[in-house]
Amino acid sequence: MAYEPLHHKYRPQRFNQLVGQNAIATTLSNALNQRRIAPAYLFCGPRGTGKTSSARILAKSLNCIHQDHPTPEPCGTCETCRSITNGSALDFIEIDAASNTGVDNIRELIERAQFAPVQCRYKVYVIDECHMLSTAAFNALLKTLEEPPSNVVFVLATTDPQRVLPTIISRCQRFDYRRIPLEPMILHLRKIATQEAIAINDEALRLVAQVSQGGLRDAQSLLDQLSLLEPPVTADAVWDLVGAVPERDLLTLVQAILTDDSSTVLDQARKLMDRGREPLIVLQNLAGFYRDLLIAKTAAGRQDLVAITPSTWAEMQTLVQGLEPSLLLMGQQHLRSAEAQVKNTTQPRLWLEVTLLGLLPSTLASQVTTSPAMGIAPRPVVPPQPTAPASEKPVTPSAPPSTTTFTPPPTPAPPPDPSTSEQPPANHPAEPTPVPVSDRVPPPPSNGQGATVANADLPHLWTQVIAVLEPLGTRALMLQQGSLVFFDGTVARVGISSRPLFKMAQGRVENVEAAFQKVLNRKVVVSLEVLPDPKPDPPAPNISQASGQGVAEPPTTPYTPYPPTDVAPAPSVNSPQATEPTASVPTSAPVAPVAPVPTTGDSTSPASPMASAAADPMASAMPTMPPLPEIASDFDRAVKNFAQFFNGQVVDIDDDLEALLGGPSPKPSKAAAHQPSHPDKDVPF
Repeated sequence: MAYEPLHHKYRPQRFNQLVGQNAIATTLSNALNQRRIAPAYLFCGPRGTGKTSSARILAKSLNCIHQDHPTPEPCGTCETCRSITNGSALDFIEIDAASNTGVDNIRELIERAQFAPVQCRYKVYVIDECHMLSTAAFNALLKTLEEPPSNVVFVLATTDPQRVLPTIISRCQRFDYRRIPLEPMILHLRKIATQEAIAINDEALRLVAQVSQGGLRDAQSLLDQLSLLEPPVTADAVWDLVGAVPERDLLTLVQAILTDDSSTVLDQARKLMDRGREPLIVLQNLAGFYRDLLIAKTAAGRQDLVAITPSTWAEMQTLVQGLEPSLLLMGQQHLRSAEAQVKNTTQPRLWLEVTLLGLLPSTLASQVTTSPAMGIAPRPVVPPQPTAPASEKPVTPSAPPSTTTFTPPPTPAPPPDPSTSEQPPANHPAEPTPVPVSDRVPPPPSNGQGATVANADLPHLWTQVIAVLEPLGTRALMLQQGSLVFFDGTVARVGISSRPLFKMAQGRVENVEAAFQKVLNRKVVVSLEVLPDPKPDPPAPNISQASGQGVAEPPTTPYTPYPPTDVAPAPSVNSPQATEPTASVPTSAPVAPVAPVPTTGDSTSPASPMASAAADPMASAMPTMPPLPEIASDFDRAVKNFAQFFNGQVVDIDDDLEALLGGPSPKPSKAAAHQPSHPDKDVPF
């Protein structure tokens, strides 16, 4: 006689032989006793839980000829029962839906269902793995499934009921098969081992039931394999046969991890891999063992939730007494994130060892408790003052030199003539202009507020902030135009290199603060500043120093600037302020606007260099500008510096090119007559 596997030999033949499915067995038995046979049944649940066996038992119960009516206890010896068991019955049709998925197969089944049974009382159709049917096949089956012939019963079995159409489920009586509980499965396996004379100890038998994860067919197949080993069969033989890591080895590995013993961790991992355990299997088994440790910590009395032997469970409870659940959760999270790396890498042994070292408590603690700057240790370093090249002098806001701005006279002067100058509207509030970084150097923090981060660490911190900055548009803006110029732990100053993009960057301050929050895990206040223009300004006029008073040499090339926006009126040529020096400003710093000075007297003298400005009201509001040696060749640079002088922006110069090159000055346009007083508004050129 041919060999018969254990899961075939010990397949249940009656409903009372079903293991772990008492509710389903009772329901179907009562339905048969009361002769309340439904036209269609849906059996769904995990593999190896008795779905197909129940369908065969139902077919035999409906057609057993030892009774003249359906019975829940078929004899199993009559011709009908034996033909259904071996699959030769003409009225018992078992269809594999994975091989018959099309609508044509279902149409053929429907046509055959119209005929009366040949040998049996009921014609039973069992469609196994019915979720593999196509939508068209399901739809073709709907009408017949709802109203089949009186002597036809459909049984649909599936492991994935979510893929079955709701219209199909609503036409069937649904029975959900659960995984086999541990204790009933152990009793069933012990009965089989006794009948087959398999020498296996209780610990190994429990391990077989745990490894099968509720599938009785898997447990019977594993027991069939173990019967080929030398008796007696132990738990180690079970671990070796299934290819998993023994729970004792996992316990030893976890003990080494929790004691922060890196050498023992590496040795234990090497031993497991030398015994043929795959790195990915070790990682997955360790993740499951961390889950069991968490259950031992939070639910010590629920051993039924884990697949652990009683002796190991007792040691696990002792091990986790002094541990925090957060440590176990962080370790499991670390294992989950490393699984993809170990699975896809070409060096799984290497990455397994790296992952195990990352589970050490010291390593996990360093990942949680980091320094405020994420690896940048704060040092009490005073931020260095910005230095200028040897040819430049730094501008200090506290004591500006007398050569940088004009000083108004101490005595009040008569109001200016409205015919020669324009005053900005008094009711229009002026917004503050962003101050360049070189003019705002903060003092080092004191009074216990922490020390500043060294300048060498600022680019590294800014790189970390840029990496997490969202959205991508803000990240691109800050990457190209922004730089971190100061950070003391709570306040960060970010410099913007482009003045036209400053307002756009101001609208992204919240995004930058959110990025600092992600990197440093605390709130940081971010302020924006405008960096100095790295391009040099036009050459300043030659200044001759005499007794501390500078006298500006007359320009060699006539230069008439176009009327600006919101510029205070210049002093008259006959006023005492007319002989003041213009300015001595470093070429890398923006030129400060001239303070308004009231004037009296005639300002239209032909000998005055401001005579042309007095003739034009808009031109009278302009200070004297340094000449451009070559206007045609340096035109773009001159226009840009001129726009930056007034906090303006170059809009269009085509219409005013003739006036800029010395031609006839055009009449002020309507836009120029109504110039906005806001210093940040665009200036029409």
